[in-house]
Formats: sequence, C-alpha cells, structure tokens
Amino acid sequence: MPPRGVKKGTKLARKYEHIKDSERKQGRSLERAEEIAARTVNKERARSGDSKTASRSSTDDMSSSRRGGLRSGTNRPKGRTREQLYNEARKMDIPGRSSMNKEQLRCAVDARKR
Repeated sequence: MPPRGVKKGTKLARKYEHIKDSERKQGRSLERAEEIAARTVNKERARSGDSKTASRSSTDDMSSSRRGGLRSGTNRPKGRTREQLYNEARKMDIPGRSSMNKEQLRCAVDARKR
C-alpha cells in the first residue's frame, strides 16, 4: 500500500512497490522495506512539490535515487562498524580500546584473531 497521497497505478505507486520488493529481496523485514519505500517516495513527492510540507533536506539534498546510485559502486571498505569492532574488542579484553578509532580497532581485533 503506497503512502497516503499516492494514487494507485501512478508512477510513484509503481516505484514504491518496486523499492519494497527490492528491499525484501535484500533480506529486510516487510515493515522495514515498506518504511524505506515510503520514505523514498515521500522525498520524491516533496522534491516535486506534490506534498503539503517538505523539510529542507528533502528539497535541497540530491534525490534518493541519485544518492543510492552514487553509493552503490564505491570502493570504500565495507564491513564491521566501529561499534561492532568495539564490542569484539571488549569480548577479547583488548586494552585501550575505548580510545581507538575504527581502523585501530580493526587491526587490534584482526591481530588477536590470528
């Protein structure tokens, strides 16, 4: 069910369903997939002036589809977050972990695993 204000059969309604299906295929829950799809469609509505209210980030930021496309092919390292690394370091009782940055935590955890 598309968000309120989006009529069935319109391009935005089809976009909502497509995004929702795509998110489900990536393993997200139905609720989370619907939320992501609704947020994306609502942002597009705000950018085009179809919604009653719009936040500054919705109108001034680049479009959701463009931003996603830019991020999809990046060469940045993907993997554990700093929080995940910190929790692993805590389980391994690595000293000085609270003052380490993400890269230092990654090196310390990986060195301990070897």
